[in-house]
Amino acid sequence: MEGAVPDGRYEAVLFDALGTLVELESPWPLLQAALSAYGVEVDHEQARQAMLAEMSYYRAHHMEGRDDSSLAALRARCAEVLRENLPPAARGLPAETLQEALLHSIRFRPYPDAAPALGRLRLLGFRSAVVSNWDVSLRRVLGEIGLSGLVDHVVVSAEAGVAKPAPGIFELALRRLQCSADRAVMVGDSPETDIAGAHGAGIRAVLIDRAAATEVDDGVERIFTLDNLEDLVT
Repeated sequence: MEGAVPDGRYEAVLFDALGTLVELESPWPLLQAALSAYGVEVDHEQARQAMLAEMSYYRAHHMEGRDDSSLAALRARCAEVLRENLPPAARGLPAETLQEALLHSIRFRPYPDAAPALGRLRLLGFRSAVVSNWDVSLRRVLGEIGLSGLVDHVVVSAEAGVAKPAPGIFELALRRLQCSADRAVMVGDSPETDIAGAHGAGIRAVLIDRAAATEVDDGVERIFTLDNLEDLVT
């Protein structure tokens, strides 16, 4: 019955976002199309290099997007990083136009197995949380792709003031879930941030390796899809 307490050892499942529940559509073609709509043509490699530079900057500074105003400022800086790495024809675009092109280029979608897995866990009575190194916009992203109603809490590093793999962000999620570490499982795609971080917080961790291409240490639990995830926690 939905909302019932599971009978087994575990009560809650924590999930990473990007690479686990959510995937990023390839942004370079989207950037090419967005710039073309403003009369600026760039080739695939130029768009790719510019977006990679912006993404690198974002990863290093995402903690600065802790609320709507600081997120807007962060996005403006990201657009300027994009400008610096585009060819000269694109550098003269107004800041607002370039930021619109950037936001147009960043689109997320749920993995096909995400909603079914979250739904099954909820029906079994498990509580769940997304624990992600992300800015404050993650709740909006999850809502837009239809996942927010399937999780109980969303814990993002920019709001928490601490990022994975530090144990503090996992501990915050556990407090919100009212769950002890030994009664929770973390599922994520990064050995460094998700697996090591969860282990550091005393949480069982399961690596999702969608491409079956991640090198893992002996003893690391690994799955390749969220299908039948409930078999691991019941």
